[in-house]
Amino acid sequence: MKHTRRTLVRTTLAAAALAAAGLAGPLAHAQNKEPIQFATLLDFTRVYTFLTDEYSQGQQDYIKLVNLEGGIDGHPIKMIVKDHASYPERGIALYNEAKAAGALFFDFLSTPVANALMPRVDEDKLPMIAFAHGRADAADGQAFPYVFPSAAIYRSQAALLLKYIDENEGGLKDKKIAFVHIDSPFGKEPIELLNRVAQTKGFEVKLFPYPVPGTEQAATWSDVRRFRPNKVIIWGAGPGQGVSIRGAVSNGIPAKDIHSVIWLSESDMESFKGNEVVGVKRFTAVNTGTGSPILQRIVKQVVEPGNGTGDKKRVGWSGYNIGVASMAIPVEAARLALKNFGEPLTGEKLKKGFELLKDFDAEGLMPKLTITAKDHQGGGWGRVSEWDGKQWAPKSDWQHAYQDVVWDLIREDEAKAQKK
Repeated sequence: MKHTRRTLVRTTLAAAALAAAGLAGPLAHAQNKEPIQFATLLDFTRVYTFLTDEYSQGQQDYIKLVNLEGGIDGHPIKMIVKDHASYPERGIALYNEAKAAGALFFDFLSTPVANALMPRVDEDKLPMIAFAHGRADAADGQAFPYVFPSAAIYRSQAALLLKYIDENEGGLKDKKIAFVHIDSPFGKEPIELLNRVAQTKGFEVKLFPYPVPGTEQAATWSDVRRFRPNKVIIWGAGPGQGVSIRGAVSNGIPAKDIHSVIWLSESDMESFKGNEVVGVKRFTAVNTGTGSPILQRIVKQVVEPGNGTGDKKRVGWSGYNIGVASMAIPVEAARLALKNFGEPLTGEKLKKGFELLKDFDAEGLMPKLTITAKDHQGGGWGRVSEWDGKQWAPKSDWQHAYQDVVWDLIREDEAKAQKK
């Protein structure tokens, strides 16, 4: 198994190196102007290995499609793809290298690395995306003008799960909700939102932390069983998510009463047999599958001709499609920047391009995204989907919830930071 993982990582990084060097075939269709450089400096080898391969695969396949279709106003996109292993000091070094090479846009897909680099990208005036990771107050574009979550932050995800339970599963009032989470800043982030909403909606929330990395949760689930919750929200990532579901089911909690943060993948669910986890729900930020126009073109123009980056099986999976969305957003921002502010593209112009995004949904791949100078989250939109035994099936329309509470907490975070 470890050998397979190392092989996949080497394959992904090798493909990335070809693309970065301009050797991949699709670049030939968009070379009449100077390349625009995007740096995706990710964790392929340590913490985020449950996601990074398919996420980067989606990013690279989408950029290949963009270059095949003429680039951004004739500019090909050149990707710099490297591994920081979620070490902040390594991420900073790679950022400096990419910046010196001319990169205008960055993605780190690691909360520790993203948090370390937020002040630097603001100082250097180079935009970064923090799609489904990073700190909550990055949503405030006035506090962090060059940081763009561009999707629902974790508090907004928890808020939407609560709204779904309230409107579709018998209401929240007088219910008992167990919040089972990894004992880390990521795992703790939704806690204050849950407490605030509990006060207004009249339910009880109890916290059940488990130790990092999340592979040992037996004692935690024994405590959950004694609490006898009506609903459970699990908040982890990687192998710990499967452990959480097994812990819940083995302690008598029906799958239909389990709700998850965004990080619950197809591979997590396929590890279970039969129908034992049918009914588990999660927050979803993008549509899955290959039905959207962008995915159909990727399949036809990139994957089927043999120019795809990785395993064809993952095309259309959650992480793959999140990767596609994470690139579609800055590509559209760059297009808007060039259209409205002219050549050459700079980090400052690209930032303004992000803030011109209005009702952008990547041809139906994701909820409509509107970014303003104030709101870099884009409204906190998402939907709830349910595992039907084969795939994640939508159970709600695109919506958001309790954004007044979300922004109250962001302002409180900023006030605390100013006092330090």
